[in-house]
Amino acid sequence: MDFLPLFHNLRGRLVLVVGGGEVALRKARLLDEAGARLRVVAPLVEEGLRTLVEQGGGELRARGYEAADLAGCVLVIAATDDEPLNARVSREAGEQNLPVNVVDAPGLCSVVFPAIVDRSPLMVAVSSGGDAPVLTRLMRARLETLIPAAYGRLAGLAQKFRGAVKQRFADVQQRRVFWEEVFQGAIADEVLAGREVEAERLLADKLAGSLERELGEVYLVGAGPGDPDLLTFRALRLMQQADVVLYDRLVAPAIIDMCRRDAERIYVGKRRSEHALPQEQINNRLVELAKQGKRVLRLKGGDPFIFGRGGEEIEELAAEGIPFQVVPGITAAAGCAAYAGIPLTHRDYAQSVRFVTGHLKDNSCNLPWADLVAPGQTLVFYMGLVGLPLICKELIGHGRAAETPAALIQQGTTRQQRVFTGTLANLPQLVAEHEVHAPTLVIVGEVVSLREKLAWFEGQG
Repeated sequence: MDFLPLFHNLRGRLVLVVGGGEVALRKARLLDEAGARLRVVAPLVEEGLRTLVEQGGGELRARGYEAADLAGCVLVIAATDDEPLNARVSREAGEQNLPVNVVDAPGLCSVVFPAIVDRSPLMVAVSSGGDAPVLTRLMRARLETLIPAAYGRLAGLAQKFRGAVKQRFADVQQRRVFWEEVFQGAIADEVLAGREVEAERLLADKLAGSLERELGEVYLVGAGPGDPDLLTFRALRLMQQADVVLYDRLVAPAIIDMCRRDAERIYVGKRRSEHALPQEQINNRLVELAKQGKRVLRLKGGDPFIFGRGGEEIEELAAEGIPFQVVPGITAAAGCAAYAGIPLTHRDYAQSVRFVTGHLKDNSCNLPWADLVAPGQTLVFYMGLVGLPLICKELIGHGRAAETPAALIQQGTTRQQRVFTGTLANLPQLVAEHEVHAPTLVIVGEVVSLREKLAWFEGQG
């Protein structure tokens, strides 16, 4: 261990910053956020740094550094482009046993600035000891995706009840178990869902010992079109805390692997005319598992409310009084079109977009064709692979030009993405000449012609 991680209370304490440029300003902002009082020493000080010092009630010494500037300080930062000066500041601070940080010079530092994930009062810091700052920032970015902003409110709630819990449970082990149950149960869920008043009530009841066995909750989560990087922060959080996962066929394996490792996984996928579990049974299973007190993740490809039957599932939950949350996902139309380089709207080509299912509940394809051939709109057909010849035929028959550009996207947003482009007249034949399997998406409209210029994802796999 090259550095011992410590959190330094700087509130109201004096910190010396030697330097007046952009680098000094970046460090000064962090120190100001931590409540430090700044003493900035430099012959020239940029306006933003000057303003920060003045607003924070600090000291500005517009001259060169002197050893006397160290007096009364608890931390020293050297942020100049003068290497001999930086070395001098480091040496003289060390002689007075003051912690010192020299920007971009780890060998002159007794302390280093970590990359920070700020969920105050919860703080996470990552450091490479100054050896790999870019890697440190990348690690911080990854942690940012894993730690919701609401964790700060959760820590604040714990802070509010800390004294009462300590009074109720004299034993440290009892307190640890109590807080683990709070942070991993319905109370934490209420905070993270923005229902802090209810969370506080539940915590007070739990502390009083009056909380009955918790009813479970269902998380209806959109997994997006395939690329795991397109998941939302909330989706990822719920995926990692659910006790049971019910997932569809269109959810990418890489996304399923991101769920909690010890969660029970139940496949409820559907193919055309082949359902692992009928929809009615899925609805009943969600209710049954939630009544057992479990946190149930219903993981669906795309967005739950766009041809995802999410509405049918939460109707049953609402009728049974089961708590639930709905987390939108990037729907296939948006995700696949973007990765294929096809804007769904464009001022020159399409002023509206229409999402259409190519597979109705009765397995027919009886659509309002006269409405679908209106000019200036983009059509996006979900589940349209099997019915593609009929879709193209009906659109042409109802007045859409046979040369209208059209595209079929297979496994969009993933490394296996394939895009076939043509026209309403020839796209069915083009697709038939290749082995194409679901999931696919069909886009019809003049915007498809922009793909040749805008395609950016080709070859990314």
